[in-house]
Amino acid sequence: MDKFTTLTGIAAPMPLVNIDTDMIIPKQFLKTIQRSGLGKNLFDEMRYTQDGAEIPGFVLNQPAYRTSEIIIAGDNFGCGSSREHAPWALLDFGIRCVIATSFADIFYNNCFKNGILPIVMPQDVIDVLMADARRGANARMTIDLLAQTVTTSDGQSFGFEVDSHRKHCLMNGLDDIGLTLEKAAAIDSYEAKTATTRPWA
Repeated sequence: MDKFTTLTGIAAPMPLVNIDTDMIIPKQFLKTIQRSGLGKNLFDEMRYTQDGAEIPGFVLNQPAYRTSEIIIAGDNFGCGSSREHAPWALLDFGIRCVIATSFADIFYNNCFKNGILPIVMPQDVIDVLMADARRGANARMTIDLLAQTVTTSDGQSFGFEVDSHRKHCLMNGLDDIGLTLEKAAAIDSYEAKTATTRPWA
């Protein structure tokens, strides 16, 4: 997966709580096992009418937020089912970071596995970030994973916590397969030794 080190981008304000995975990517789009192509259906039922027309009031349909890379949201983001298609759809749209007061556990874990950084912030910080995001495309936030800071367009900086192992994986672009391949030399050595000492195995 792509490395995540520093991101400066447009933040879309989504002041909603309990945004579940069915809202993120509705069930009718779960037939694919491909990670690409889901971005066009991200928040499908919120973005489009039943006949496929865009809903102008939805934030990601507004000109200022069509290229958003960050979402600022409320409590319990990613709740509901455990579908991994939710982070796939976010990433395919271009979202690399979601900042909220809390996340559903499975969604939170799936984000890290797919190159998305989920950041937990207290409500008072979310209020500041939400206000900054509402300023539109000229207000770009910066996420510095190495320093573990979020900086608003006017220079206010807030620290955040992240597990050191997950930080390492994001900064080096390592998904589960990548982590395994880091041990390729040790695996090859073990298999060579096993072939000699236990050829029947």
